[in-house]
Amino acid sequence: MTNELKRGRNYDTLTGEECMMPHQQGIKTIAQNRKAYHDYFVEEKIECGVVLFGTEVKSVRQGRVNLKESWVRVHNGEVWAEGMHISPYEQGNQFNRDPLRMKKLLLHKSEIRKLDSAVMKQGYTLIPLDLYLKDGRVKMTLGLCRGKQLHDKRDSIAKRDSEREIQRVLRNRQKN
Repeated sequence: MTNELKRGRNYDTLTGEECMMPHQQGIKTIAQNRKAYHDYFVEEKIECGVVLFGTEVKSVRQGRVNLKESWVRVHNGEVWAEGMHISPYEQGNQFNRDPLRMKKLLLHKSEIRKLDSAVMKQGYTLIPLDLYLKDGRVKMTLGLCRGKQLHDKRDSIAKRDSEREIQRVLRNRQKN
């Protein structure tokens, strides 16, 4: 029986039959911070876990999250996400938390030290790029970012527009 058990699956202890998984396998994107790519150069991406309460997780599963005005800071050797809005869960009543409370992020100590030194010395900023479910757990992609100047934003817009124009012309050629 033990040889038949596969890793990552739930089995009934009495019958040995496979049970329904409580959470989905794989990755499901919940929210993206598209404005971050417009306002910053993303130098490095880091995956981290997010500490949430039960009603917050249920609200995240419903997709009621806003990352637009959020940022991340390192304080006393811990990483905290601020400004991330998770709407209250409708059936949560007294168990709901403040939607804008600081959320603790889970990283290894060496990663925290590296991020802290980059933010302090080199003038980088930590920005949440997206929030997703990975094998039933809430994860966040953190970006080590450098701010864009106005001319950089104009350059990236012009580049994107020219790429779209090229793709449009190529599609029209293939049709004809």
